[in-house]
This record gives sequence, C-alpha cells and structure tokens, in this order.
Amino acid sequence: MDYGHELVFGTFLTPAIDQVDRVIALAQLTEQVGLDLVTLQDHPYQPRLADAWTLLSVIAAQTRTVKVATNVANLPLRHPVVLARSVASLDLITGGRVELGLGAGGFREAVAANGGPELTAGQSITALEEALAIIREVWKPEGGGIRLPGKHYTLNGAKRGPAPAHPVEIWLGAYKPRMLALTGRLADGWVPSSGYSGPDALGEMNKIIDESAVEAGRDPSAVRRLYNLSGTFTGQGGFLQGPEPVWIEQLTELTLTEGMSTYILGSDNPDDIRRFADVAEGVKESVEAARASARAGSAAAAPAAGSSATSAAANAAGPGDNSSVNRTAGSAVSVSSPGSANFTVVPTPPPTERRSAVQVWDESDRPTGPALDPERTYTPYQLSSGEHLIQVHDHLRAELEQIHDLVEQVAAGSMGVGAARSHINTMTMRQNNWTLGTYCESYCRLVTTHHSIEDASLFPRLRRADDRLKPVVDRLQEEHLVIHDVLENVDKALVTLVSGEGTLDDLRAAVELLDDTLLSHLSYEERELVEPLARLGVM
Repeated sequence: MDYGHELVFGTFLTPAIDQVDRVIALAQLTEQVGLDLVTLQDHPYQPRLADAWTLLSVIAAQTRTVKVATNVANLPLRHPVVLARSVASLDLITGGRVELGLGAGGFREAVAANGGPELTAGQSITALEEALAIIREVWKPEGGGIRLPGKHYTLNGAKRGPAPAHPVEIWLGAYKPRMLALTGRLADGWVPSSGYSGPDALGEMNKIIDESAVEAGRDPSAVRRLYNLSGTFTGQGGFLQGPEPVWIEQLTELTLTEGMSTYILGSDNPDDIRRFADVAEGVKESVEAARASARAGSAAAAPAAGSSATSAAANAAGPGDNSSVNRTAGSAVSVSSPGSANFTVVPTPPPTERRSAVQVWDESDRPTGPALDPERTYTPYQLSSGEHLIQVHDHLRAELEQIHDLVEQVAAGSMGVGAARSHINTMTMRQNNWTLGTYCESYCRLVTTHHSIEDASLFPRLRRADDRLKPVVDRLQEEHLVIHDVLENVDKALVTLVSGEGTLDDLRAAVELLDDTLLSHLSYEERELVEPLARLGVM
C-alpha cells in the first residue's frame, strides 16, 4: 500500500560524547548532500553518549535546512511536560525544524537504576499513551490550565505552551501488537528499524497499525511510515547489500508495497552518507514515475459519465477471460466482478495478441485457486491490497512500453543506438550507475527484486493462510525463474547490439518475448491473487 507521502531521507548518527565534533560534521554533511533529516538515539542513562537534546540543539544551530529528531526519546527519563517544552522551544528557535521520535523506554532496568520509574512493559505503554495526551495539550496555544488525571502522570492546572512553530509530528518506535495499535490510534508516524524488523515483517505490522487507525476513525495514511536502515554498499545479496541500484530498487519496492516513506540511514561513515544521497534521488524519481503511471492508468480506466462501454469491457474481463480493451490496460476499475456482490478489483486481462512466436510455457496447465464466494463482502481496506498489486504491475507494464518505443525509434533512425542506450539507462526501471556492458542487469533487478520479495514474503504467507493456493503459488515461483532467463536474453541482446556484434532484429525479438512472457505472468498473478489478498489480508 502506497500512502502517497512525500519521500524523506536522513541519517541516524551515533552521539558519541568523545566525538561530538565529528557527529556535528556528519550532520552538516547530511545537509550538504541534500538529505532532509538528522536523528540521534536518546539513552540518558548511558554516559558515553552525549545528551540527545543538547547535541540536537547544537546541530540545529550549525545547519540551516535539515530537520532534527530523536530516534527515539526515552520517555521514562523525560517528563512529558518538560519534553513538550523542550521540543517546542527548539522548534521555535529553528523555525519549524524539529520532529519528536518517542519510545516507551525499552531498557527498563537502566531506567530504574537511574532513578526512573520501575514499570512493566504494559505499564510503559499506558504511560506513553498518557504522555502523548499531555504533550499535545502543552502544545495547544489556547485553553485553561491542563488537568489530566492518569495512572502515571497527573496534571493539576499545568500551564500551556509554548506552542511549536509548526505541527510537530510524534513518531513512535513500536514492534509489539499493543504498541502498534497505539501508533495507529494516536501517533503521526511509526519508526521501526530494519535490524529488528526486516522487510518481510513490515506487512503484518502495518496491518495492525492500519486496522487500529480505522477503528479509531482515522485514515491509515495519517501515520507516516519511517524505517531505520542497516546495510552496506559493498555487500552482495540480501536486503540493502550491494551498490546504489540495489538500494534504489529495494526501497522503491518498499515504498510502493508497504508504504514506507521516510528512510533513515544508520551509519557514521561519510562515504555511506554521500552514496545514500544518490540513492535518495533515485528512489524519488522511481517512485514518482510509478505514481504517475498509476495515476495515468486510473484516469484511463475511469469511465466517462453516462458511458457503459468501459463498464461492459471491464465486466467482461473477469478471471479467466481473455478479452482486453488494450494490451497494457491495468489498474482497478470500480465495477463488480463475476462471483461477488462487491468485489470491485478487476484483474488486468492478458494481451489478446502475441508479439513473439516463441512460447516459454504452456498457459493451459496453470493451476487455479478457490472460486470467489458470492456471499462474501469486502471492505475498501481489504480491496486495497489487490488494487496495490495491480498498481505495481502497471508500473512494470508502462516501463516495458517505453522500451518498445525506444527500440522502434532506433529502428526508424530517429535516434542513434548509443543515444537510445543512454536514454533507456536513465529510465525509472533502470535507476542505475551501471557501466555499458551491465546496463540491462539494472532492469532485470527491478523485476527480480519484486519477484524476490514475493518469493520470500508474500508467497509463504499465502501458502500458510490457505493451502488451496499452494499450486498457484508454486507455479508463480516457477514462472519467476523463466522470466529471469528471458530478462537475461534482453540484456545480452542489447549488449551485443551496442558492441556491434548483434542486430536490431535480435533485440526486438528478445523484447517481444519479454513482453509476451511478463504480461502473461502479471495477468495470471492478478487473476489468482487479488481476491486472496483481500480475503486473507497478507499483502
């Protein structure tokens, strides 16, 4: 689920007391390379770390544009009234450059050793909920004295103010169900760390936040999704292990599938920070292209007022139907599909014609999953999972059409081979710094990263949730391997074309086979999975 938030990128620096000058310099570097946010951990019981608010104040004074935030503030040792006034004061001084990351206090023994309250995990969450109410009351510019009775904090006429310079967001560090539910009900943001919650865990945690937000009468998109990142630019394989294009593709995928929109790099290495700035630009461009493609697809799919032709075509394009309005029509159309009264997500039908004479698999033996239950109803939230899968696929379809256009421009002589390669190399699918000989590997990575996330996270959940889907999921994974081989053939054809050893016809044939293969696969996956995603809630 893409919640549509503006993308934000920042750093998570270690506030080592014996290297504060270096920490300040890294914060200044964060600003210089164009990143948006500097964050510090807050462990007041740890003497080897500088006080977070003192150091953030100095960083704010020696920068001009970056926002600063705790990641996250230790509530048990920061009384909420004092904390609220500290945040508001610094926000006023900086002209609105402060946000508040807040935690319940994970190291309870250390808190108690330093004179803080001795609370159980449950009591800590209750105290956090009370503190949220207190902080927001302090920030309100109007009203009488604050009177809030609580189990852990009681205010009897406390004065309000100061009000911050801008609406400060409160981001909660949360992992367990009760904290996630609190985040959905009351917080402005959620800030987990990849070291504790990998990408495969985000879906279930996001679901708790979303459901809690809806139950509280909130739009789930009101909760910003942040992510503290751990990774290396020199690694190989796995999450954030590899050069910039790997990071770009994986963070783009997380933005579009899990709604993460603020990425915070945990590193004190200046080279990492510079490279992360390149990643930030690549992800922003890639996500914006995907969102533009989704908007264009939705606009194209929306029927004109009083028109019945589009609805008729969409109704005809139910699961298993080969009719199509055009080759790449995607996105959900708000019409009823056969079999259910309100299942309004319409899978993209397969193309009605093939571009290649080669067939890499037999489409007639594809397994099918359980039929739609005509009595079942679905909420808009449930339907959004299937809609999102279609949006991701629409992005892949749109970029594939761009490749076709460029190949034909070369064929028509309107663009030289070298220029076409350079142009393709800058497309969203290919956010890359690849050299000439490895160009197409970037495109392959975009598709295979999407498939890898499905193989590692989505498909196992579907198998566990409904064993009737196992044959379908197994077949989809088998097709992923075939698509990988087809992508490699495109890569080889383009490399040989640019080197002068291949022909344009060879490249065209490879791209046409990719077109048939990928579009067929995407259509099959949507046909079989959009309903289970809604019914099982595992996206």
